[in-house]
Amino acid sequence: MVAANVERAPLLTPPHNRFEQVSLPLELLPRRLDLLHCPDFIAPRRRPCPAVITVHDLAFLHFPEILDADARRYYSQVRAAVHDAEAVITVSQATRADIAHLLGLQPERIDVVYEAADPRFAPLAVARGEQRVINGCRVEAGGFLLFVSTVEPRKNLATLLRALRLCLDRRPSAEYRLIVAGGRGWLDEPIYDLVGELRLREAVHFLGVVSLADLPWLYSACRLYVNPSLYEGFGLPALEALACGAASLVADTSSLPEVVGDAARRIPPQEVEAWAGAIADLWDDDAARAELSRRGPARAALFSWRRAAWETLAIYRRVAAEGR
Repeated sequence: MVAANVERAPLLTPPHNRFEQVSLPLELLPRRLDLLHCPDFIAPRRRPCPAVITVHDLAFLHFPEILDADARRYYSQVRAAVHDAEAVITVSQATRADIAHLLGLQPERIDVVYEAADPRFAPLAVARGEQRVINGCRVEAGGFLLFVSTVEPRKNLATLLRALRLCLDRRPSAEYRLIVAGGRGWLDEPIYDLVGELRLREAVHFLGVVSLADLPWLYSACRLYVNPSLYEGFGLPALEALACGAASLVADTSSLPEVVGDAARRIPPQEVEAWAGAIADLWDDDAARAELSRRGPARAALFSWRRAAWETLAIYRRVAAEGR
């Protein structure tokens, strides 16, 4: 951010450092802050001003195996952090309910401020058959399913791969193809192994991390966007897909129904047959895909970073006033 009222202040304390609870308050003391916002869950317990924290999700409580020892130490502070902060922001009603249930914080103490898609995510005029080379892979518009995420167990790519195998077995002539856009994550080896076990190496293409210049094209060019994730605090890729007019299938779990509304079809996350059936139904149903494509941008437009900024500012003002 570059603005007259924005000052950048690099600090010596590294994020997640084991001494953060001691060193960060000392660094903040001479700055005479009215308020501290910690967007990575944890604020210093002893601090020279009121604190607002953002809890994006509680995936580490649902899936504790995702944490290494350092992350486990850091995020083990989250229960104390939410009870100690003057305000807690989260990004969906689903995560608000999670915080109340798993951390015992009263729901009325939790403010929901929705995220939004970057304005660069918007429908592009892409002709079927148009091609683009992305990270060395040639991609043809209109001929692929699109999955956007880090490759890790929580994103449930395994269910999607099994559904894809069923689709190919039942109708080989459809030439279903899956494009995976996202970097490698933790415990991803079994997912790559499954591609081989299911004989999908010719049908699944891993692009790795995709640039912001290419991602809107992928959303606009895909035949279907598919998101079978087991858990999302918000689900930003799903909203980006809607903003680009992608006909979408998403898991009917956590925050995803809240984000997509009636602009996407919702499938139980681990029902392989249901995913295979939905993919097959929509693959050749131009009218149904067009209707979902029409609904997507309108749904995405309900989420705004400008609104998020105003709502966050209102929380700042409330907390600062209470602290006087």
